[in-house]
Amino acid sequence: MIVVDGSHGEGGGQILSTSLALSAVTGEPCRVVNIRKGRQNPGMQAQHVEAAKALAGMCNAETSGIEMHSTELDFAPGEINGGHVLVEIPTAGSVALVLQGIMIASLRAKKEVSVRIEGGATHGKWAPSVVYVKNVLLPLLSKMGYEGYIDVEKYGYYPRGGAGVSCSFAPKKLRPMRIAGRGKVLSVEGVSHASKLLEKSHVAERQKKSCVEYMEKNGFECRVFDSYFSTLCEGSAVDMWVRTENSFLGSDGLGERGMRAEDVGKRASEKLVSLLKAEAALDEHAEDQLLPYIALAGGGFSYHHLTPHTRTNMHVIEKFLPVKFLVDEKEKSISCGNL
Repeated sequence: MIVVDGSHGEGGGQILSTSLALSAVTGEPCRVVNIRKGRQNPGMQAQHVEAAKALAGMCNAETSGIEMHSTELDFAPGEINGGHVLVEIPTAGSVALVLQGIMIASLRAKKEVSVRIEGGATHGKWAPSVVYVKNVLLPLLSKMGYEGYIDVEKYGYYPRGGAGVSCSFAPKKLRPMRIAGRGKVLSVEGVSHASKLLEKSHVAERQKKSCVEYMEKNGFECRVFDSYFSTLCEGSAVDMWVRTENSFLGSDGLGERGMRAEDVGKRASEKLVSLLKAEAALDEHAEDQLLPYIALAGGGFSYHHLTPHTRTNMHVIEKFLPVKFLVDEKEKSISCGNL
């Protein structure tokens, strides 16, 4: 049994997600201990519990410890069946976090995996948004041959969640991918969105105006749409994504109580301008989320900023797969080779 220390490195929920997904892919049972031990609310939260249940159901795993606040979990997988997966998140937990493991495990399923997520948040502070997964991560993975589809039917914001998301992911043998440089910027797009409860305050329009003005001021043309959605509680965000010759990048700004709509839009564009001016090939979310796929298929990429999430994910992946990540800090690149 592979034992993973959930407090290693940044010690977040991604350790659990990567561990269970690769356990399912390899057929190797695992035990994850000290789950989120150093966090303010240690142990498994609702989204971690539901993500683990979904993965267990996909591969008929024998498990123990899948419950709220659990700090230790055993997972012994069977074959990954595919078919329909229903996930219900009773809180404003991250929908994108739940999808992380499912997307990886779907590669080795017997048939296409269709996923319905009810509840949870499409946007949150400590995870990429579902819009990011749809417009940045999936296009990047498609360069490796990955086939997936995400439809955000209902937006959900903190603190009540209430999202509705439908997805499908196909079993595939991926091809290697190498991204050494960004290449020319081909398009910059985005969406400024808010709850209909904020429509009278023109929040979406104000976010959009601030975002576009900052982008254009820094020499980048962009196309941003504004929309309102029926949601369980007030909330807003701006999602931005960039298509380049060799890659895709993303950025966002999340509305918070007491924050001006103009500042939300500016925050999203500031992050993106910083990436574009640095000629980054990938943003920090893609850097760590691409790692399991690179490990399974081969390849590598140049990085902009090596985050604790990225270092932690490399450590976890190397426990399950016969690979070694090579980090060249001078060239700012990560490659993966077989042992």
